[in-house]
Formats: sequence, structure tokens, C-alpha cells
Amino acid sequence: MIPIVSIVGKSDSGKTTLIEKLLPELTRRGLRIATVKHDTHGFEVDHEGKDSWRHKRAGAHTVVISSPQKVALIRDVERDLTLDEIRGKLIQDVDLIVSEGYKKDVQPKIEIFRKEVHEDLLCTPEDQLVAIVSNRPFDIGVPCFDLEDMKGLGDFIEKTFLKQEKKRRVSLRVNGKAVSLTTFVSDFVVSTISGMVSVLKGCGNPRQIEIHIDEEGK
Repeated sequence: MIPIVSIVGKSDSGKTTLIEKLLPELTRRGLRIATVKHDTHGFEVDHEGKDSWRHKRAGAHTVVISSPQKVALIRDVERDLTLDEIRGKLIQDVDLIVSEGYKKDVQPKIEIFRKEVHEDLLCTPEDQLVAIVSNRPFDIGVPCFDLEDMKGLGDFIEKTFLKQEKKRRVSLRVNGKAVSLTTFVSDFVVSTISGMVSVLKGCGNPRQIEIHIDEEGK
């Protein structure tokens, strides 16, 4: 399952700026990163008069805009999706999801704090706070990184969220829905399938295996 870490902080703390500085550090390490921005006020990504806007206005539930370079999805939702739901339904083929906001979600959080803007932290370790990025020290039981220490923060993220994922990452989707696997089942799938595939011609030492089973006739 793709790990998620949320960048949180009070208003004007610099969440977007932190992500802008962190992403080059993570991508330099060869990591594929997806970002999710939480906007409680709603947003528009389409422009009036464009073909995709006309499709949506005409009643389409989902509109996909595709080109040789990128693809975009515009879809109606009945409520604010959790990060876990966004991961399961919309994101794939990445190593890490970095979200901005989602302070009330259950995912691990890194808070950015600047002493000249606010007096108190937004989160505590009980809120799944795993680290702080700040220009003042904190001693609340989680690591604290300087605002410019992207290498240190990148090392922390890689060690905390990605090292184990690089060793073994198994995902299962049934009828398009992500299914959580226990450690026992995950280990069993890895050992069984990897063992069978590795004896096939040209498949020695497999690092990535994809299996799709589609029931025909219905």
C-alpha cells in the first residue's frame, strides 16, 4: 500500500512552500511522488467554454482529459473523500503520497511551524504527528528539522515510510477496489508468487510482478 504523509500547519505557516522545497529532494532520490491538496472551500479546474467544461455542464459524472503528456480527471463526489479513499480510487504507480492539509485525517503528519507567525503547534503526537519543521526547537517526543533542512527531512521520510516499502510492497484490487492485506497474507503472496515466477524463462529475480485476472462471459 502506498504510504501517505500529510504536511499540516496553521494558516500562513508555509505548507505549500515546504512541499515545493521537499519534492525536488525526494525526486532526486528516484522516488515517484503524488501530491494531494485539500481545499475545504471547493475549487474549479475547468474553464468556461472549453470542451471538457461543456461535457461536465451537459451532465457527465466523470470527465477525463487526455494528452500524450498528461491526463486529468474531473469527477463528482458526494462528500469529502479521506486520503485512504483517494489513494485507493485515484492514485497508483507512485512511491509516496504527500498531502497538504488534512489535519483531521488519520494519516501521519509533519507540521511546519514558524515562530514569527504562531505561538502554538497545531498537532500533538496523539494526532499522528511524526515530525516538526520549524525555526525554533521543540521537545515533544518527535524529530524537529530546520526549515531549510530538506536533506534531513528527506532522510527521515525515506527511513520512516519507504525503506520497508521498497523491500516488499503488495497491493490487491478486487473489482476495482483496494483490499488491505495482513502481514501474513502479504508475506505468503510474495514468497509464493515470486517463487513460481522466478522459475519461468527470462523471469529470474523478479522485482515487479503484475497479475490481472478478468472473468469472461459476463
